[in-house]
Amino acid sequence: MLLALLLIPIIGSGLVFAWRNKNSKYLAFGIALLEMAVSFYMVANMDFSTTVNEDLKYQIISPESSFLRTSFHLGVDGLSMVFISLTTILTALIILSSFSQKVNYKNSYYGLILLMQFGLIGVFSTLDGLMFYAFWEITLIPIWFICGLWGQEDQRIKFTTKFFIYTFLGSMFMLGGLIYVYNHAASFALVDMYNAVLTTSQQNVVFWFIFAAFAVKLPLFPFHSWQPDTYTYSSTEGSMLLSGIMVKMAIFGLLRYLLPIAPIAIMGISGKIVLILAIFGVVYGAVIAIVDNDVKRIITFSSLSHIGLITAGVFASAILTLNGYFTIEGGEGAIIQSFAHGINVVGLFYCADILIRRFQTRNLQQMGGLVRVAPQFAILFMIVVFGTMAVPAMNGFIGEFILLKSLADYSIAAVIIAGLTLILCTVYMLRLYGKAMYGKGNPEVLANLRDLSTTEFTVLASLAVYILFLGLFPNTILDMAHHSLEFIFKSMIN
Repeated sequence: MLLALLLIPIIGSGLVFAWRNKNSKYLAFGIALLEMAVSFYMVANMDFSTTVNEDLKYQIISPESSFLRTSFHLGVDGLSMVFISLTTILTALIILSSFSQKVNYKNSYYGLILLMQFGLIGVFSTLDGLMFYAFWEITLIPIWFICGLWGQEDQRIKFTTKFFIYTFLGSMFMLGGLIYVYNHAASFALVDMYNAVLTTSQQNVVFWFIFAAFAVKLPLFPFHSWQPDTYTYSSTEGSMLLSGIMVKMAIFGLLRYLLPIAPIAIMGISGKIVLILAIFGVVYGAVIAIVDNDVKRIITFSSLSHIGLITAGVFASAILTLNGYFTIEGGEGAIIQSFAHGINVVGLFYCADILIRRFQTRNLQQMGGLVRVAPQFAILFMIVVFGTMAVPAMNGFIGEFILLKSLADYSIAAVIIAGLTLILCTVYMLRLYGKAMYGKGNPEVLANLRDLSTTEFTVLASLAVYILFLGLFPNTILDMAHHSLEFIFKSMIN
């Protein structure tokens, strides 16, 4: 099943590339649905008490290379399956969301999306450091083409290239860090890298080398300068892939690789610097979102703020654990909030796309009154906004609560500053919704607008179901990742 999970998107990508029919989008969507069905089957039949150091039901190990001491070792535990499930769900919905738009060179476009899914599945399932890097780089190629060639306006190539350079340089640093750990370990195997013996100074160097890739990909302030323009000028599907799934590669990497490999650095000044930057990013992103009038940039800075809170929660729990107060709350909050953020931010970018196509502008000040002609959209857009605002019974609530709890355990000052997100997020989300839906609007423009198409309704309704379901049953995600997180946090202190 794990091999099928990896082969379906890469074989499907090849088929779609070769399919010269205008209906290639249906083939791509069918392949994405098959991939999602396989992932759901695996979730239904997994024992989530196993971790990466034990016998996993779904794993593949090829003979180890005598030259590099590396192997094609794939395996999934609860942590992996959370991110794989999110990837398969969102990939199918992202492909479906494009059905109501005019897409040139459809077979290439959808083939690239499936190729990216292949790389993402590889990142979340590999248990070998060198293979992790390889899959990490594979994802960069299709997303550059998706954002650069199918993006909006003339400057898209410039901004996408900036994103490519940032990410590639960060990845080079990560490769250097992984090789350094490999030289002190038995092999590139994940568990062997956990057991590498490194001094304090060596761990600090390794920490910043590996963290460079994650800081850019998240992105974390001040490594975020590529993000606003790339998200804004990318195609809608490109923005969704970047914010909904690619960001999660870095969160996964923090948990799976960085925490167990460099615990001494995290306990020292390096961990505290990242924590400060993450908390600053929470407020910085929210404040920019409040004053911006570009609907895509508002969502971009909202994402920056939420990712900052996730990162802060992870490091707060890691530092507490390393100082003798064992807790995985920050990790649990990060996992469920990552899943919620993926659903919510894809929903927000899709709602923004609907607004932009209706009003023919990204300027929020030139929108308004859509609630009078699009009641279905008003309801579904509201559910997505409530999920983002972490309203109780919505998917964002429990994750944000757990993350703030982990920060409160670490420092009252930290939770007071980061807790401003509760107020600031409400301000910019209600401002976005209020102006777009209840603003005065132009009666002549509104007269020509319509409610959601079948495709638009299906995508938003599906996202709304996940928002409501995870808000009512958050343990669906927490139970999957619990034992994996325990193993990771215990690995830091063993």
